[in-house]
Amino acid sequence: KMAFSSASKILKPGGEKLDKFEEQLAEALKDLEGNPDIKPILREVYFTGAKELEAAGKKSILVYVPVPQQKQFQKIQVRLGRELEKKFSGRPVVFIAQRRILPKPKRKQRAQQKQLRPRSRTLTAVHDGILSDLVYPAEIVGKRTRVKLDGS
Repeated sequence: KMAFSSASKILKPGGEKLDKFEEQLAEALKDLEGNPDIKPILREVYFTGAKELEAAGKKSILVYVPVPQQKQFQKIQVRLGRELEKKFSGRPVVFIAQRRILPKPKRKQRAQQKQLRPRSRTLTAVHDGILSDLVYPAEIVGKRTRVKLDGS
């Protein structure tokens, strides 16, 4: 079901092939396994994909991690991020858990569905999870909802 990369650090669901950027990242991760600080945890974890994003004229690297491995992975996230930034010429590296949003059940579908949709698969839960992944070493303490007078 999953395809192993040449460096076996990025496992894509559905047997998809890796693109060139993901292969570069897999090689960089393989090189980092030589680092004694990161090695024990990096051997156990793998990644499900990577993208290169451009926002506000700057390129950044987005690395997807499986949700079950996220807690274990966060132990080395700061050090690994720093090392990857060095390898990819100072581009910021962000690690996000690979989450899935399930659609809201419709009235006619309820009879067909055997299980309720878990709270962790709702749109707001996934968006909150992504936001906390983006700011990881820091924690989100409070949120504000702003409503303008015209209702927008």
